[in-house]
Amino acid sequence: MNPAEAYILKQEEPYKSILLQLQSVIEAIVPNAQLLFKWRIPFYYNNGIPLCYLNKSKDYVDLAFWHGEKLDEYREYFVTANRKSVTSLRYKSVKDIEDEVIIYVITKQLEINTNPFKLILGSKKPKKN
Repeated sequence: MNPAEAYILKQEEPYKSILLQLQSVIEAIVPNAQLLFKWRIPFYYNNGIPLCYLNKSKDYVDLAFWHGEKLDEYREYFVTANRKSVTSLRYKSVKDIEDEVIIYVITKQLEINTNPFKLILGSKKPKKN
């Protein structure tokens, strides 16, 4: 078992069930996605590009992703407060998960197909004189 799977399985309920459901939906949409353990949380990569990550925090689970500003549909589901580059879908129970929203977000992330870390780090490079 890889560390990302261990992270998911060690969570208490209802968070473990939420994470397992999100994992199932993501892997159904992107069967070749790679589940890695980065920065102590599960990250999904597709063709070497970060797609999204899962994070259990306080009393919810976030399915977090980049490029939220490029997504026009389902904006009422997005959590962006106090964030510069990450948007998320937040869940407190399995029944809150709406597959069509996740399908939209993941499909759009695949279309954008841009490494968010290169964009973020690229904007922090010192300016040349």
